[in-house]
Amino acid sequence: MTKETPPPKISMGAIAEGIAHNFLITKGLSPIARNYRTRFGEIDLIMNDNKTLVFIEVRYRSYDHFGSAAESITKKKQNRIIQTAQHFIMSRQVTAAIRFDVVAVEPDTSKKVTCNWIKNVFQDCL
Repeated sequence: MTKETPPPKISMGAIAEGIAHNFLITKGLSPIARNYRTRFGEIDLIMNDNKTLVFIEVRYRSYDHFGSAAESITKKKQNRIIQTAQHFIMSRQVTAAIRFDVVAVEPDTSKKVTCNWIKNVFQDCL
């Protein structure tokens, strides 16, 4: 008799990223990278929106007692995203316009999730 390895647990963050990824594709964005990591941090999704390169932070909140998903992005987190984006831009010699967006994945009253897409969430960076 052999023991089977249980399947790895999928985090709600990973599920939310998948939901946001699919949502943005339906809105016309084209995927470039997921979970782009550097020593500075990680960017959840990198996509093209027409001729604009978009760096996307996905946030999930099961409830908003301590603020919304979008409000949970601290200045420190913004700086890590910006540094990681700079690494991506320099390593790929990107010349396109860029934008930083947030997709807040939150449950609604019917036990489904909604995606709140906030474009250009912070700009004073590059």
